[in-house]
Formats: sequence, C-alpha cells, structure tokens
Amino acid sequence: MSVESLFPRLEALLPSVQKPIQYVGGELNSTVKEWDEASVRWALMYPDAYEVGLPNQGVQILYEILNELPGTLAERTYTVWPDLEALMREHGVPQFTVDAHRPVRAFDVLGVSFSTELGYTNMLTALDLAGIPFDAVDRGDDDPIVLAGGHAAFNPEPIADFLDAAVLGDGEQIAIAISEVIREWKGEGRPGGRDELLMRLASTGGVYVPKFYDVEYHPDGRIKRVAPNRSGVPWRVQKHTVMDLDEWPYPKKPLVPLAETVHERFSVEIFRGCTRGCRFCQAGMITRPVRERSITTIGDMVEAGVKESGFNEVGLLSLSSADHSEIAEVAKGLADRYEGTNTSLSLPSTRVDAFNIDLANEFSRGGRRSGLTFAPEGGSERMRKVINKMVTEEDLIRTVTTAYSQGWRQVKLYFMCGLPTETDEDVLGIADLAKKVIKAGREATGSRDIRCTVSIGGFVPKPHTPFQWAAQCDHETVDSRLKQLRDALRSDKEYGKAIGYRYHDGQPSIVEGLLSRGDRRVGAVIRAVWEDGGRFDGWSEHFSYARWMSCAERVLAGGPVDVDWYTTREREEVEVLPWDHLDAGLDREWLWQDWQDAVDDETEVEDCRWTPCYDCGVCPTMGTEIQIGPTGRKLLPLSVV
Repeated sequence: MSVESLFPRLEALLPSVQKPIQYVGGELNSTVKEWDEASVRWALMYPDAYEVGLPNQGVQILYEILNELPGTLAERTYTVWPDLEALMREHGVPQFTVDAHRPVRAFDVLGVSFSTELGYTNMLTALDLAGIPFDAVDRGDDDPIVLAGGHAAFNPEPIADFLDAAVLGDGEQIAIAISEVIREWKGEGRPGGRDELLMRLASTGGVYVPKFYDVEYHPDGRIKRVAPNRSGVPWRVQKHTVMDLDEWPYPKKPLVPLAETVHERFSVEIFRGCTRGCRFCQAGMITRPVRERSITTIGDMVEAGVKESGFNEVGLLSLSSADHSEIAEVAKGLADRYEGTNTSLSLPSTRVDAFNIDLANEFSRGGRRSGLTFAPEGGSERMRKVINKMVTEEDLIRTVTTAYSQGWRQVKLYFMCGLPTETDEDVLGIADLAKKVIKAGREATGSRDIRCTVSIGGFVPKPHTPFQWAAQCDHETVDSRLKQLRDALRSDKEYGKAIGYRYHDGQPSIVEGLLSRGDRRVGAVIRAVWEDGGRFDGWSEHFSYARWMSCAERVLAGGPVDVDWYTTREREEVEVLPWDHLDAGLDREWLWQDWQDAVDDETEVEDCRWTPCYDCGVCPTMGTEIQIGPTGRKLLPLSVV
C-alpha cells in the first residue's frame, strides 16, 4: 500500500523557518523509487543538520548501493532544526525523508550513522517526531528496526536501550545482507514477528542486538559480565571488513546539495585503514587493515564523479592520504588530466613525515594555494612518543620551511590537550613550536607575510584503542593549559600577531568522554538531557555542559557511578569494558601492552605496512590482510575533458 507524501503539510510550515531549502529534497543525483515496487525500505539518517549530514560519505554510499538493489528503496532523513521541530509538533507533522517526504515510521529500517557520540540526542528527536517508541522493547511489528552504524557504533552501549541492532565496520556488504534477511522474513509472512527478525539478524554473528545480551554489575559499579540471554546468539559480534575496495567504487553519482554544506566537493576514499599506530586514534585502530584503491579505480571514480556532479573540487580522502603507495602517481596523473580546467584537487590533513613539496605542487597546480594542514598532535617530543606520533620538531620545521619557500603563506597545526602523562610544559611547547615555524618561514622567504594557525582541542580516550584504559583529563586542567597557551602566544610581540589560535574548551570533551566509554546506565542520562531540551550537542551554541552535568547527577544519584567514574578514572587491565563483547579484531593483550609501552618507557611502534607484523591481531582474527600497491599502472589523459 502506497505511503502519501507529507510535503503538502510540510510546505505550509517552511516559510516560517530558517533555511527551508534544506527540507525540500530534489538534489541532483537523488533517487525516488516507487514505494509499492520495493519490498525492503530503508530510511538512512545522519543525526545532524542537513548541511553537516548531506556530505557524509557513509550515508551517500549506502544510499546508492541500496537503491541499486532490485526491490529495495532507500531515502535520507536528517535532524530538523528546533524551529521546524516546534512547528512539526504543533501541526502534527512526523519525521520525514527529504527524498519523497515519506514518514520515517513507515520504513522497515531506520539506519542511523554515528560519526560522533554527540548526535545521540538528535536520534531521540527523530524517534519522537516519527512516533517510534524510545525503548526498543516497546516497539511493535509496525515500527522500523532502529539500526546504528558508524564509528560510534563500536561502543553502542550508552544507546543500547534505544537500538534494535548495531553493525560494526564497513556497511556495504552487510546492508545488502540485512536487506535480504528482511525480504525473506516479510516474504514468509513475518513469522515470529519482530523478535524472530532480530533473532535471524543476530544469529548471523554480524549484527549486534542489545536486548539479546544481559549486563551484570559488581557492587562497586564495574561490569561483572556481558552474556547472551538466549541460545544461537554469539558471545562476541565481529566487525565487517570490505576487502576489495575496487569492487565498491561508490559514490558513483554524488549528491549535489541545494543548500550550503560543510564540504562543497566530491570526495574519493583512496584507501581505508591506517597502521601508523597513533595510540589516541580510534579510527586508525577500528578500520584496520589498510586496503588501497588502485590508481586506475581512483581515476575512474574522479572522472565519473566530476562528470555526474559538476563539483570543481575533488578531495582524496583517507586517514592519511599521503601514505597511499602510489600517491605521487595519483597526484601527477590527476593534475595532468585536469590541468587547464576549473577542477582542483585537495588532500585533508597531512602527516608531516609523509608530505613532500612535489606532492603539494601537484595538488596546487591549478593555482590554489589555500594553506597546508599538519597534525603533530603533541606539543613536545616526549608527548609525541607517548602517543606514537613519530614526528620530530626537525621534521616539522624542515617541511614548513620548504612549503613557505615554495610559495605557501599559511600553515595550520592541529594539537590535542589533556593527553596521558601530559604536563603544562608539554602544552606550552606548542607555543615554542609555532614561533619556530614562523621564524623558519620568515627566514626562508625574507618576508614577514607568514601565518601559522594553532588549533587545539581536548583529548577523549576512545574504545578499542591503547588509551581505552586511560584517565581522561578533567576540564579544569584542560582549560587552564589552553589559557596558558593562549597567553604565551599573545604575549610574544615578535611572533604573536602572526599566529592564530583556535581552541575547543574542555567541557564538551567530558560529555563526549561520558558517551564514548559509557555503558547502558548512561542511556538514562541521554534521555534526561533530551527531555530537558538537549539538541545539537555537537554545536557550541546549542551545547550545555550544565544541562548534562545536572541530568547525570540526578539520574545517577544513589548509585556507585558518576560522571567522574566514567571519565577521569583510570581502568585496570582486568576490568570488563562495556565494549569487550564487540570485536574490532584487535587483540586486547596487545592493546594493553601498547598502553604500558606508552606510559612506562614511551616505546614507539613502527607502521606494519613497511615493517614486520607487530601482532595487533586484526589480520588473523578477521581473516584479512594488508592490501597495498604499487600496481605499476598509470592514469591516462582523458580524450575529452
């Protein structure tokens, strides 16, 4: 039975809201399929505003893959701003998709992609507007399966009560598999109802269904164990890894936004995974092993994406793009191919020790030299050894000197504050480093027209990293160090005006820490914050630290745990962590030893792409292997550009 569009009811509300264009749909390359011709229907959500959510690669890839499947339909939904939320409540308009403006509750699956934990309250807004019960146990057969994915899904325990299921890792293949399970179950007449469908998903071993697991606690608040509560459910749920990225060249037809978004470009992921071994980096740990796209597939994707979208900037994305084994050939081939056109190339933040000026010149051949971004992360040599960011001060000065001498005038440096074992002196070392960067640039160019921007934020220990046991630094200490750094930069008459300073204070990091390493007891805090008006917690103008702390204090009162217990407390090796039953492939003993190596003797770990295996566990556990070139192939020039 067809589902009517909500647009006639929505349209009447749009003149009263900011940026109404973000709700109308119809973007270039968007897809609207006939409802009755599909037997499986997905609503894909990025839990943030349209301008942040539309460029998200994960959602765009799944949107395209699912819509290519016969009998399957996928539409997108985003978080509505508070002005439209209020009007939707007043006029009884439910959460809708932007493609065909169908009610989200009518779909089979609501798939929510979490890049950050600060989107949890936005998910609750969508559930409430859609008329879907918050608690999974209260949902009936007519409610969608609420499914979480993305990096934050590697510890979904804080939102476990709100989820029917979660998927770890790459989504391309498992989304198709889930669609087939749903199609088969519906084709059989929905036997056993919702519970049977979830059981079929859980028994595959590749979908985590929280309600099939019980959590027991010690009197002091620590977790005693997490165990399946029915037979046929695996003790550990494994992540998914796509091994041949050349077989999945998505997105082929990137969405072109109608409203301004945070990224106005076509992005191609040139490889997945990273084995640099930065101990703070969850993304690098959970996406192992490294899997490169071939130079020819990259070229084909860029050609198709530019043709289908009209974007004039192409971003070559990965966790460390300059580490691609053929990045020099990729850069030169694409620069040759698009020279003389209005198409420019860009790299995201680049490792100092992977950067070279030839590479930078290829990417700026079109005449754009907007600036270079590097991420030393730690302010002192000692700190960089602790976090395994093997970049020396000499490396950085040599690299920026070369860049300034070749015509660049702006460099941005990223750092973190509150890292394990950090002292005030480590953070103040950032000021010395920035001054040396400016000094080197002036000497290399003979000009005072040299700029350096220091960007710094609070460190949050993440699951599935060597720092998952670490005590998070309290926000007062972080803010004190950030203030000391600001004063050290501004007070310098010789260099202060040439150095920009951007920082994120420590309070949001504490909330992120609570959500990152929390367990199921944190779900009640999230709900209380939402009921108190919490929305868009990733936006500084909407975030309220006081709201989070007051709700946490009220909800957790009388129990053995509080915010400090989840954040600023160091864990012991034997403690059961909330995500221990969720398998990212990493050997827990290896992670613990790497944590000890960091704090005891600051031992550095090499990149296993170029050195012998150091037994992190991913390849044997997941049945995978590192896939890198070189392929020896070349990009051919286009006959018609």
